[in-house]
Formats: sequence, C-alpha cells, structure tokens
Amino acid sequence: MTEPFKKTGSGLFHMERWEKEEPGLVVGFTSSEGGSGKYNGLNMAFHVHDEPASVQQNRKNTGESIKFPVDQWIGCEQTHEVHIEHVSKHDIGRGALDYETALSSTDGLYTDAAGILLTLCYADCVPLYFIDRVTKRIGTAHAGWKGAVNGIGVNMVKRWEQEGSCLKDIEVAIGPSICGSCYKVGTSVITAAEKWYQPGEEVPFSPVPNEPDTYYFSLQTFNKDLLVKNGILSENIYITALCSSCSPDFFSHRRDRGCTGRMMGYIGWKEGNYES
Repeated sequence: MTEPFKKTGSGLFHMERWEKEEPGLVVGFTSSEGGSGKYNGLNMAFHVHDEPASVQQNRKNTGESIKFPVDQWIGCEQTHEVHIEHVSKHDIGRGALDYETALSSTDGLYTDAAGILLTLCYADCVPLYFIDRVTKRIGTAHAGWKGAVNGIGVNMVKRWEQEGSCLKDIEVAIGPSICGSCYKVGTSVITAAEKWYQPGEEVPFSPVPNEPDTYYFSLQTFNKDLLVKNGILSENIYITALCSSCSPDFFSHRRDRGCTGRMMGYIGWKEGNYES
C-alpha cells in the first residue's frame, strides 16, 4: 500500500487521500520540525513541562498552516485509557491553549459537526483516525498498548454503530507511531494482547533473541487486527510505514528516554465545505 501520510513543505504530514476526496477535510500529524521551546522543536503538548507560551505559539502557527484556527480545536487530558467523548460546538476551545480546560481522562474524540478540530498528542503511541463519509462523522483515538489492548479502537466502532454508522462505511487510518522493530515490551503486555487472538492465528509480536521475556510488538498491526476482527473491512484501513522512533522527523518517548516533546494528530471538517 502507498504511504497514506505525505509530508508537506510546512513539515506536517497529511492524510493525502482523504483530503483530496473530501473537500474541507483536514487530517494530519505534526512533526518535530520547527517551533520553539524546551525541546527545540514543534512540541504540541502542555503536560511535558515545556514553556506554555512556546506551546501556545506552536499551536497557533500550526493552526495557521492548516487554516484551522486554534479557537476551534478540542484537546484532552490523555490517560492511556479508553474513554471516548462525542463532542460538539459547545466544546470548542477546550484544551486548545491550555491543559486545565482539556477534556479530562479522555483518549478518544468524535463529532458529527463541522468547524471542530479534534486533537490528541503522541510520542510513539498509535493515532487512529476514523471517518464515515455517509454520516459525515469523524473521530480520532490514542491507541498505545494500554488503550489498544483494552479496545479503544473497537469501542469507537461500536459507538458509531450504535449511532447509525454501517461497518462497511467506516474507514480508518493508522498514523505515524513506533514500529514493531523498535518497540519492545514485556510478558504482561503480550499476555494482554494475545487474548484477542485464537490459537493458530498469526500474531503481531515475537520474542527478542537473547532477551528473555521480551518481545517485539507491532502496535500498528495489532490495532488493524482488532478493527478487522470487529467488522471493519481490511481494504478500508490505511496503515503508515512511518516510525516515530526510527525517523528524525518525530519526537519519540522510547528513543529520547522519556525527555521529549509530543506531536499532535488532528482531524476536522472546515465549515463551508461540509454537507450533512
């Protein structure tokens, strides 16, 4: 499959296919390129002890680049859990320019409205982007290993089904994140992940040679597997080959030993290009 996320001259990565096919749709992922502050890059997160003014400026500059004003953004206090919020115009501005007003304990967002940019921050975990072109519903979820093994992507799909989406109409993009060759985990993570598989099924993890009780784990493949197991068509899932740890384009919690900034994944429909 062709890489779905293409880098632009501004240093941002865009989900090219969706943006071309749906006028006014903005879908992307920031890089570490540009910006200012403690991490010498485009840190988009307030919770990593950066200078608040620098983070605010990085966000304002990004809003100008994607032509989606920061006062229309919604952000979250992400806790690696599975809580998902259905948001509306009433919520815009929350978490956009500070951490205090962000939606608390939330790792997934979706909306049926235009004029809202859904945002989540990352430094290795998997960004999931959802779209149903029939209902004009969009969403995003933060799916690191904890969120993934507890089914945050599956929960999003089930919520949409309950609210009228057909499984065949839901498409998902899996964005830049740590790859299976860089991501090592212990036995407890594998025990939690393998519960989703039947005996004999191909699994996205394997032992690391000469490192007892340590495994390579592809979070991208794992998230895709769970979505397919729960009714999303394989051909409707677009998976990146971009690794946040391998590439200098990104911040990486693993590579940078925990002292690093955060990228931001975002999706929103601009007003004026939206027909419900």
